[in-house]
Amino acid sequence: MKKIDPALQLQQLKQFGEFGGVNPSITDSATYTFLEAQTMTDTFHGETEGCFLYSRHWNPSNKYLSDALAAMEGTEEAWVTASGMGAITCVLLHELNAGDHIVASRTTYGGTFAFLKNYVQKFNIEVTFVNISDLDAVKKAMKPNTKVLYAESISNPLLQVANIPELKKIASISDAKLVIDNTFTPMILSPYALGADVVVYSMTKFINGKNDCVAGAICADAAYINSLIDVNTGTAMLLGPVLDPLRSSSILKNLYTLHIRMQQHGKNALYLSQALEKEGYKVNYVGLPQHPDYELFKSFMNDSYGYGGILSIDLGSASLAAKVMQEMQHQDVGYLAVSLGYFRTLFSNSGKSTSSEIPDDIQKEMGMSEGLIRFSMGLDNDIEHTTCIILNILKQHVK
Repeated sequence: MKKIDPALQLQQLKQFGEFGGVNPSITDSATYTFLEAQTMTDTFHGETEGCFLYSRHWNPSNKYLSDALAAMEGTEEAWVTASGMGAITCVLLHELNAGDHIVASRTTYGGTFAFLKNYVQKFNIEVTFVNISDLDAVKKAMKPNTKVLYAESISNPLLQVANIPELKKIASISDAKLVIDNTFTPMILSPYALGADVVVYSMTKFINGKNDCVAGAICADAAYINSLIDVNTGTAMLLGPVLDPLRSSSILKNLYTLHIRMQQHGKNALYLSQALEKEGYKVNYVGLPQHPDYELFKSFMNDSYGYGGILSIDLGSASLAAKVMQEMQHQDVGYLAVSLGYFRTLFSNSGKSTSSEIPDDIQKEMGMSEGLIRFSMGLDNDIEHTTCIILNILKQHVK
């Protein structure tokens, strides 16, 4: 299995500011001047490398971040967007036309599910949701007009692991693109190296790590990115989900601590998961040998970055989950909040929050309990203390 070292690839990238600064310069211009008229014409036609036309297309600050993401991901190019959903929807709309078909994992982020279930219907695009772990079901769902096979590397919130190499084989039969959302496992998994055609991120989460902005990214080969931002036909260029360059600059600096943060998130998540398992609670974490995809994940993961910062515990009922979460917030375990990748631990009831767009009957079909609490473990320096608090709260409330 091909593995890479994303942090090393990122660190080998040399980027300097306009006047030799160790941080790349921030360019907050919306438009750019040309010394010759012909150069402007050539740039409009995509024939002039290194020239900037208009910041909806490219901005130097966005290019710095995109180049860093491409280095980390092992792709030729990348492009950054104003949100993770901006990245996902641009990629899907770029690939799908009226009459086309997409096969997608049924366990996916609620916003993605809603977009596929409710929004693309107006374009006469057909969607088939499947259990992404059932490769036979995925094969059967594929059609001659299937253009995209879509999955999350680790599904939100049920933590199913996508068998990316096998999914690539299935996608190739229909000449469909394999699109993987790697938001949960940056650096831990490298989907492009495993066979994905396009990798998307919500950079709001682990990549930025501060929960102070919303941003997304698309990583792929140069031909794909260039088609996506073509001034005449590029979906990203024409829909315009451009990221503010000031935000690009701050995310770029945060990116260089990502490997350290992912290691600590994973260390804390593994410790808590093992403690919960030992006490007999129904815990789901890909770093536990009892997880059905544990061996599969181990065969894919890059070395030294851990198993990720996301785990869940099933308390059976939404009312019990609410009591426990409120008490954890009261006792400073973290925050009752959606999202993930923050330096404080975040927890939420997925069925009532980030997956609430998914109808109750489909949640049950997916195996999502109404009492599921998803944890995004923070960077706690004393995870033993935090774990003791959580276990005491559970003992008080769970009979």
